[in-house]
Amino acid sequence: MTNNRTSPVDSTWTGMVPVGDTALAVTDTGGPGIPVLYVNGHVATQKNWRPVIAELGPGWRHITYDMRARGKSRTSADYSFETNVADIDAVLAARGAQRVLAIGWSYGAFVAAHWASRNPDRTVGAVLVEGAQPHDWIDEVDIEGMRKLWRRLGWLMPLMWVTGRGARMTAEQMADSNIEAGEIARERVLGPVMDNISVPTRYVNASGSSLGSRGDQQERIRASLDKVVERNPNIEIHAKVPSNHGSILRKDYRTIAEAVRVVAGLEGGQRRI
Repeated sequence: MTNNRTSPVDSTWTGMVPVGDTALAVTDTGGPGIPVLYVNGHVATQKNWRPVIAELGPGWRHITYDMRARGKSRTSADYSFETNVADIDAVLAARGAQRVLAIGWSYGAFVAAHWASRNPDRTVGAVLVEGAQPHDWIDEVDIEGMRKLWRRLGWLMPLMWVTGRGARMTAEQMADSNIEAGEIARERVLGPVMDNISVPTRYVNASGSSLGSRGDQQERIRASLDKVVERNPNIEIHAKVPSNHGSILRKDYRTIAEAVRVVAGLEGGQRRI
């Protein structure tokens, strides 16, 4: 593990964490507060969480990282969902964090939900932002059309990555990852995962559509959460905010931070982990 501490006064650590055939860019603010692990959206980076982190302030220990081929992390031969879940363990082990409050946005919400479901003893709680909603939306998608779309957008990916919005993955890899996400989102697949969550968990949902959704599809996906909260008393919908899927971290960061505080309070309040 390579590292680069900023100064004796500032306890923030930044560096690369080797994992298999890749290395992940990680930032850890350190300190005695509850560790909060931030899991990014599909083509997002650590930068997207800055408004939420600033709102929560220095009383928390903020751990962010870029998924494989995103941000400053290196490329890999494996971008599977299971690998992304396992990478959380690698990040936490490298930073010596035993128990965390996991927060994920979009694709990252699926990753955080799976990790929290499998690791209740290591999870203070979870906040799921615009993701981890059990719905068979993949059945409404033209799979071959999706692959063609990503091929057409292939030239754009390097430009998006330079601006911090894309990933250094091929068009086929991006398509495969999106299709896999659709299969993971199926009610029969994700439903049992959510039913198994035994720690305080809160959803923060956006309004309106998201990139690629049509008509009322996004609202129908969000409506699937009614059954989730009905079956599992540990899970509640904290809020539905005015912003859309893509702008929620930037525009409704205060509500997301509030959900983090609620989950931490349900776990017993801030204490040293």
